[in-house]
Amino acid sequence: MRTVAVLLVAALVVLSGCAGVVPTDSDDPLVGGGDDADTPAPTPTNGSEGVTSPPPDFSDPESDTLGWEGGYWYNESIDVEQDDGLNDEELAKVVNRSMARVEYVRGLEFEQSVPVEIVPREEFRAQQSNSTTPENRRLFDNVKFEALFMINESTDSIETQNTNTGTSVGGYYSPSEERIVVVSDSPDSPRLSEITLSQELFHALQDQKFDLAKFNQSTREKHNAVDGIVEGDGNYVDYLYGQQCAAEWDCLTDTRGGGGGGGLANIGPYLVKYQPYSDGPAFVQGLREEGGWDAVNAVYENPPQSTEQVIHPDRYPDDEPRQLTLSDRTSDSWDRLRPEGRVAYAELGEAGVSAMLVYPLYTRPGTAIVSPQQWLNRNESGGVSEFDPLNYANRYSDGLTGDRMAIYQNDAGETGYVWKLTWEDESEASEFLDGYEQLLEYRNASAVDADGPGTVYRIPEDDPNGFADAFRVVQDGDTVLITNAPRVEDLDSVRSPN
Repeated sequence: MRTVAVLLVAALVVLSGCAGVVPTDSDDPLVGGGDDADTPAPTPTNGSEGVTSPPPDFSDPESDTLGWEGGYWYNESIDVEQDDGLNDEELAKVVNRSMARVEYVRGLEFEQSVPVEIVPREEFRAQQSNSTTPENRRLFDNVKFEALFMINESTDSIETQNTNTGTSVGGYYSPSEERIVVVSDSPDSPRLSEITLSQELFHALQDQKFDLAKFNQSTREKHNAVDGIVEGDGNYVDYLYGQQCAAEWDCLTDTRGGGGGGGLANIGPYLVKYQPYSDGPAFVQGLREEGGWDAVNAVYENPPQSTEQVIHPDRYPDDEPRQLTLSDRTSDSWDRLRPEGRVAYAELGEAGVSAMLVYPLYTRPGTAIVSPQQWLNRNESGGVSEFDPLNYANRYSDGLTGDRMAIYQNDAGETGYVWKLTWEDESEASEFLDGYEQLLEYRNASAVDADGPGTVYRIPEDDPNGFADAFRVVQDGDTVLITNAPRVEDLDSVRSPN
């Protein structure tokens, strides 16, 4: 029987070797998703609707047709040998046939070809390390992850996430450049996994059909919510493509593996961003089972508005999030941080709250606010599911209807924040408060005497993890308000309780 430690390691393996869409926000680095899956799902055994069967000699059609691209049918053999790496001619063959296969699986026609470039991982890592982020946006991002007790004040969150990206990403599609990059660990003899390539080709197809740039992904919550369809569809297509490879197609694989050969710098931000890659495929699978690909296509016109709608597919699209406001009530030298190029607030949603409460599982073995049995979805053999490995639904985060965080800075350069979270009802808010207070206890916080509403907690100044701060936690019916400041005496300056 597998131990909890082994299962958690297995979950980390599931999260590696990923692909995705390059986001346009420079402080929101690329994160990845899953590969093949092990959960039953419909397989296009007779081809997608509208796919033309190729002639026996695989001759080219008179005009472009679904399931054929660039001179190759979806089930046509190609003369490619990648043991010594792919040359340009071989890469072109693989790309064209893979485009035809994506069309076959998904039932959508490419409007134009997509350039594919193979980039050495070291070059990709250097690109991530050399990316620039305005200082106020960097500080804003630091505080956001500090609020989740994942990255402390002395650690650069952007650098941490860029390191994660350089380690974990197997490929990406850039909407702004309309090109695909496959990240290679062996630049002298580049190989690729056809499954990784298929997802990036599908992202290009998504962009051609649905315009990925049109979506509002201005906060982490909005980003994850939209990715429920964007990455969910992409990873579901991966699954179906992989099933065809296992059953009928001869597909290229990179048996040397990928993922950069190194560990993540910090799994916390990765867990926050991984949610749509875990829950999205099941969300899309359910849509397809109910209404076919037409039902999936329709979601691009009405994408999920919250991670709740993807974590709990039965709540899409009717259970809409609350649109919260959060007024500034500062004094002394405290002012709101308004980073250039982005909205002046954060939203973390159910995915962020769930990841915050799960994170202790990965940082202190044997410590659990959310148990491993609740967190890990398993397949019939007892291993971690590759189709939907992580369960972001738990009793502490369930029922969140909206959140908003404002971040503040004083003249000394110190930071604080106010985080407002609303729930379906008072009982759900109390459940969250129970989980959050367990998290404070895990971080060595203790309650202190202080005037004003709620309970004030203090993490000691000598905290070895770098989270020494004060917190005022107030529940008012279905709302929980968390105020953070460097010291207890600063709490009222960050937010006046009156």
